[in-house]
Amino acid sequence: MIERAVAARPDSGYIVDSLAWVYYRLGRFDEAVEPMERAAELLPTDPIINDHLGDVYWMVGRKREARFQWQRALSLDPAEEDAERIRLKLDIGLDSVLEQEGGVGESQ
Repeated sequence: MIERAVAARPDSGYIVDSLAWVYYRLGRFDEAVEPMERAAELLPTDPIINDHLGDVYWMVGRKREARFQWQRALSLDPAEEDAERIRLKLDIGLDSVLEQEGGVGESQ
């Protein structure tokens, strides 16, 4: 269904982000990269999309880029709850955050 939504509205950053996030939650990290990058191009000042892009980059081994995206997300004034989690990822890494939370997708 989300793939049909993207086909119908390919310039909707939120819809493209949703598709990428489905891939992420399914553990299909490589497939999540392109649509998540596209979502960030469409909505470059959205802190959650930049945070999501950081998560995807981390899971495909692009850790320097992940940290850059998380720092960017923080600069875009996310909600305090989101900012706390982003700061934690910068401090201890996404793997440790997910371990504390119970795995990919559990709290997001």
